Amino acid sequence: MTAALPFAAAALGRAAARVPVGLELYSVRGDLAKDLPGTVTAVGKMGYEVVEFYAPYLNWTTETAKDVRKRMDDVGLKCHSTHNNGPSFTEDGLKKAIELNQILGSTYIIMASAPKATGIDSWKIVAEQLTSISEKLKPLKMATGYHNHQVEWRPIDGQRPMDVIAAGTPKDVVLQFDVGTCVEVGADPIAWITANPGRIKSVHCKDWAAGKGYAVAFGEGDAPWKKIFEAVEKTGGVEYYLIEQETGGPDGELAMVKHCLDNWKKLRA
Repeated sequence: MTAALPFAAAALGRAAARVPVGLELYSVRGDLAKDLPGTVTAVGKMGYEVVEFYAPYLNWTTETAKDVRKRMDDVGLKCHSTHNNGPSFTEDGLKKAIELNQILGSTYIIMASAPKATGIDSWKIVAEQLTSISEKLKPLKMATGYHNHQVEWRPIDGQRPMDVIAAGTPKDVVLQFDVGTCVEVGADPIAWITANPGRIKSVHCKDWAAGKGYAVAFGEGDAPWKKIFEAVEKTGGVEYYLIEQETGGPDGELAMVKHCLDNWKKLRA
């Protein structure tokens, strides 16, 4: 990614800087649907530093986005990226996504998945689409990226879709790393980070455990977090972390993400 991108400008001091921790707001999707402003405020007061909004944000009006930005500012939250599905990448959808992201202060418009991709040629088309989007965003000092799930780690005709995406896109296309799905499939997270220096700008810190799946809280599963932190901060180019929790606990979504943040602090102590 070029030095022109605002958040990447801090990369030179990354080795000595503390990488902020955020929350992928899909983790509190039920609460968010019931009370958007209240949930954003609660997440900020909890101690998270960054948030990532997901696909439904595209339905907001600019007035809603401005209100959300004010509430973020009030509790010290930043938004560096959003998760987006198909509608964000149509001609009109991208224009609206850009407008809303700029209001939020977000630099990265991330493709959350590629549900229609099947054969290896269709994954090459995804890479071409990301490259095209990247060119459109560059003049705005913004960028796009891709977020993996399980399917991208499973070889098709001897090639992993994630490798196809990485090889078929310029280096300013972010490879947003979802750790849990990588671990579930049995891929090597450290090898992936090492193979893509400077491109892992953000990490979804989602845990997974054999026999329990995604019901475990962050830090309580099988992911080798300390090795991942070391690799992504030394080589990957991480700018911010995003805890993601697939399931809420018995006391609700907000209580679960607070528990995850407590685990984060213990791991990073």
